[in-house]
Amino acid sequence: MADMKIAAYICQGCGLGERLNTAALAKVAQKEGKAALVKEHAFLCNAEGVQMIRDDIANEAVTHVVIGACSRRAKTEAFGFTDVAVMRANLREGVIWCQPDTDEAREFTQEMAEDYIRMGCAEAKKVKLAEVNPATATCRRVLVVGGGVSGMTAALEASRAGYEVVLVEKTGALGGWASKLYKRTPARSPFADPQDTPVAELTAAIEADGNIKVYLNSVTSKTAGAPGRFNVDISQESGSTVTELVGSIIQATGFSLYDANKLPELGYGKSANVVDQAGLEALAKAANGGAIKRPSDGGEVKTVVFVQCAGQRDDSGTHLAYCSGSCCLTSVKQAMYFKDANPDIDTVVVYQDLRMPGNGEDFYRSGQNKGVIFTKGKVSSVEATGNTCKVNFHDLILNDQTAIEDADLVVLATGQVPNSGTDIELLQVAEMEAVSSTTPEIEARIAGLKGASILNLQYRQGPDMPQLKYGFTDSHFICFPYETRRTGIYSAGPVRRPMDMAQAMEDATGAAMKAIQVVENASLGRAAHPRSGDLSFPSFRREGCTQCKRCTVECPFGAIDEDEQRYPVFNESRCRRCGTCMGACPVRVISFENYSVESVGQQIKAVEVPDEFSEKPRILILACENDAYPALDMAAMNRNVYSAFVRVIPVRCLGSVNTIFVTDALNSGYDGVMMMGCKHGDDYQCHFVKGSELANYRMSKVDDTLKSMGLEKERVQTFEVAITDIDRVPQLINDYAAKIQEIGMSPLKGF
Repeated sequence: MADMKIAAYICQGCGLGERLNTAALAKVAQKEGKAALVKEHAFLCNAEGVQMIRDDIANEAVTHVVIGACSRRAKTEAFGFTDVAVMRANLREGVIWCQPDTDEAREFTQEMAEDYIRMGCAEAKKVKLAEVNPATATCRRVLVVGGGVSGMTAALEASRAGYEVVLVEKTGALGGWASKLYKRTPARSPFADPQDTPVAELTAAIEADGNIKVYLNSVTSKTAGAPGRFNVDISQESGSTVTELVGSIIQATGFSLYDANKLPELGYGKSANVVDQAGLEALAKAANGGAIKRPSDGGEVKTVVFVQCAGQRDDSGTHLAYCSGSCCLTSVKQAMYFKDANPDIDTVVVYQDLRMPGNGEDFYRSGQNKGVIFTKGKVSSVEATGNTCKVNFHDLILNDQTAIEDADLVVLATGQVPNSGTDIELLQVAEMEAVSSTTPEIEARIAGLKGASILNLQYRQGPDMPQLKYGFTDSHFICFPYETRRTGIYSAGPVRRPMDMAQAMEDATGAAMKAIQVVENASLGRAAHPRSGDLSFPSFRREGCTQCKRCTVECPFGAIDEDEQRYPVFNESRCRRCGTCMGACPVRVISFENYSVESVGQQIKAVEVPDEFSEKPRILILACENDAYPALDMAAMNRNVYSAFVRVIPVRCLGSVNTIFVTDALNSGYDGVMMMGCKHGDDYQCHFVKGSELANYRMSKVDDTLKSMGLEKERVQTFEVAITDIDRVPQLINDYAAKIQEIGMSPLKGF
């Protein structure tokens, strides 16, 4: 790399020139920041200002650019220089928009701005322009595991976009759950009647598509590699195994119905006339538009009762705790099977809450018009009485115990259980038990868990994707649908969350888009979501590594393995560039080209910390770039004022925060440290899944460090912040600043 040359540019637009002494800022950049080239401009983001910077890059051999203007989240295209390293000093949202425009505040506002210029220049000295990883992988084929409606839709969408697809289905035919249906719930207006399933249409499209290679009666027996270069072994029923090279993977393995045998109190297994929704579909397909017969004796069905939430929404922990979303629609559809064949058949849907996603309740109204009866109640038991059943339930409207006598058929809406594969956490628990006490029972449990694997990943973290507590593949429905903790592997359809067919097809389209995006990024050496396009990748200083394995264990994405000597091996294509490994490393030997312990540490040390007599505290804020930092920006856009004593450093994720950041700040005389990250736990909002949780755990142990330094534990605080907290964040800062004023200045100032 050429010799470093830093150029600093100070913008005077958007009120910066009126509120700040930009000449003084330029002087700070030149004298303290050691910038070789410093310029002010009236509007840095206009064509003239951008061209000025481009000319300096071309003619002055500039390698690092510090832009003192608006937030790094603004004007990204104007300042998107790809041939130099770019630092952004946030003078607009971070200074003048969050401070009052008064004479009294002018001194503090100027001090903030000067510190941000110092921080920008200090960061520039410790980063370099990220270069493309020479190990870039270029395979653009997409593997789809599962040949149901979700899988077929994903395969067709990827093919239509011009990508080759490998589709693997474990049975002998495509269609999955949908192939078992007589009809589907309507997906288009007027939402009045059941429709034919799309299985035949999708199957014909797959067979006619030369871009799609289909393996039936096959499973994925081994998956190794990374985005752009997954090697997948596909084992066929014949006993042969083929290996396919693919760039990304979509798991669309669907769901199974909850086992109704676990519901004997509802009559299942005790009467042939009690069936689940799959059993009713089989009866309807056999009847093919004619009269559905009573299973016990083939007699006429005069009354049929649909029991909603059978084994669902159960807070006792015995059955499914969640709602499967599509069961109410299915029951209305199945009630119409009877009403369309014979309007005189009594059809009763006993429900606690009716949910009709996607059709504006038009389908429910159509059911009412056809004579379907809806009764709000909770079924307690179903009793077999010869060839009929008695359905006992609590009427929730009348608050009374009642019953439906002589039901010829009872249909249980049992809900969706995802076909996710091996539960990694259960496998890890079983393997830990086996270490201390190997028994046949534990060995059988381990064998069963491994045998249930779908992807058979060759990852040290386990053979399948991590799961949520109910067994669905881990992907956040707001922050990153389809994304999983295994980069380049996406989930779609009911394996991701409960959904109906229309939602599953839409979901599969989204997953195909993400699968395409990741292979394109991988071919260019770029990161996947959420730092899509980032060229940086982690490296480590081998001679300083203690082989503690903290980085390999804490990486949320399985991107780090170990070599024979137990040193970390970074798989850049799997890496999401969150920096969690950097935060985990106790000896601080892991870094990225444009983000490191040193680049953050130098920003911390660049701030001018007043002495203890000035009554000007300094508070460091380490803010997650995905939620907290945008919330600060938006708070400033609303002109929400917060303390002028804070200095904000955006971090990729709180998981990247090394405890040395905190000790460096306190040793430098900072009076307090605030860390703002995403919500963690079961309802996490962390874009890097575990980063915020790991940071919270690390910082829970800082109290001993503070005690050894003679500091109060209140001086270091961690806060959960959402991107929408535009009013709450300024209040958090102001309350914290008031607390620091109450505690008093740090005794470490001046040391």
